[in-house]
Amino acid sequence: MTFISFPGLGIKPFPIRSTAFSVFGIDIAWYGIIICCGLILGVLYSIFRAKRNEGIKTDTVIDLAFFLVVFGVIGARLYYVIFKFGDYIKTKADGSFDLGKTLLAMVNIREGGLAIYGAIIAGFLTILVFSKIKKIKFLKILDFVSPAVMIGQVIGRWGNFMNAEAFGYETGLPWRMGIHSSASSDPATLVELSVKYVHPTFLYESLWNLIGFLIINAVYKKKKFDGQIFFMYIAWYGLGRAFIEGLRTDSLMLGPIRISQLIGALAFLAGLVFLIVFSKRTRQSSEVPVSVSTLDIGTDDASSDVQVEANVTDEPADENVSEGAETANGEENGEDN
Repeated sequence: MTFISFPGLGIKPFPIRSTAFSVFGIDIAWYGIIICCGLILGVLYSIFRAKRNEGIKTDTVIDLAFFLVVFGVIGARLYYVIFKFGDYIKTKADGSFDLGKTLLAMVNIREGGLAIYGAIIAGFLTILVFSKIKKIKFLKILDFVSPAVMIGQVIGRWGNFMNAEAFGYETGLPWRMGIHSSASSDPATLVELSVKYVHPTFLYESLWNLIGFLIINAVYKKKKFDGQIFFMYIAWYGLGRAFIEGLRTDSLMLGPIRISQLIGALAFLAGLVFLIVFSKRTRQSSEVPVSVSTLDIGTDDASSDVQVEANVTDEPADENVSEGAETANGEENGEDN
């Protein structure tokens, strides 16, 4: 039996169970329940933001959510299996390779093994295809999906807590988390077989994403360009993950490199660069005055935010008179059409 404690915070050992209940002999894990709660809240937030800020219909968001969940799970599992490939190789009694058991082990997510970066990469590609089919701006979709992903990450990390996993190195900090292995299931008669006090890295990441979500949600109301929210998300999450991953003991490795730490650092740099470039481009485009000769007066595209030179009057222009004729005749056109 596993017990969790936070002695520095005055929280004594209490039992945790990875299984919530069973249905027809099939165990339903807390991890799955918590992930589903995160997904539901994320979809609801996406519907809210898409409709309020992006003018996208609810049905469109629900369609997108279906594909994101399916391909997100596939991507998360595939990413994990690639970097833990040796753990899934199964052999027969004679030592020969067993293809059937190997494939079964690879797709059996009930045994755990999902990586958030795999889900993000798969989701990115899914949104790219979806935006082309639906003819919706790619960055616009990424904007309302990104905070929803953060909600899922805030809640989903507590699934790791219920499994007593995704923790860090041993530490003596006041907020250290104790993981106790006991022969008894009763806290009153706790018989410790082993105990270790570690960094609660699942909690670090959950709190980091919660703070990031609150900031990004506030900024969303004053979004200046498509992609701003997405770039903020990858920069914020990448920065936090790059540091937190360095404390974990279960990192996916490529030689001596922690894959998630490397991707986190690159995501932070990419997000920061794109934020600077797009912000500068948006600021410059809003500062450039437009002369009357560049306006297409005969269309609805001449919006109210265009800065027209001081010599242009408020009187309506005659669409039947060309600009060349105006210049040649030097006459003021005050006719109403």
